[in-house]
Amino acid sequence: MSVKEFVTNLIKNENVLVFSKTYCPYCQATKTLLRKLNCPFKPIELDTIKQGKEIQNCLYDITKQKTVPNTFIKGKHIGGNDKLQSLHKKGELLPLIQNIINNSQSKL
Repeated sequence: MSVKEFVTNLIKNENVLVFSKTYCPYCQATKTLLRKLNCPFKPIELDTIKQGKEIQNCLYDITKQKTVPNTFIKGKHIGGNDKLQSLHKKGELLPLIQNIINNSQSKL
């Protein structure tokens, strides 16, 4: 499987996906907010995997965003931490993820 196939499959199949780096404070802020909202998400820590740089380059080709975090919700590109935090402050994030939260809680 190519890097592009790997990335596009993840984007398509994961409800909430965060491409991240373990040392990045903006990535931490994104993951902290999602955890605070009890939203399950799949983090892909690019600094800990062999093809992290290739994945980040592929993400740039797809999104034109060079930085992490790079967040997707239900296959839709959200962007970085500033975009996610802004959506939350405007009350627009919870409606995007409410079904995901409800479905994860019903499985408990």
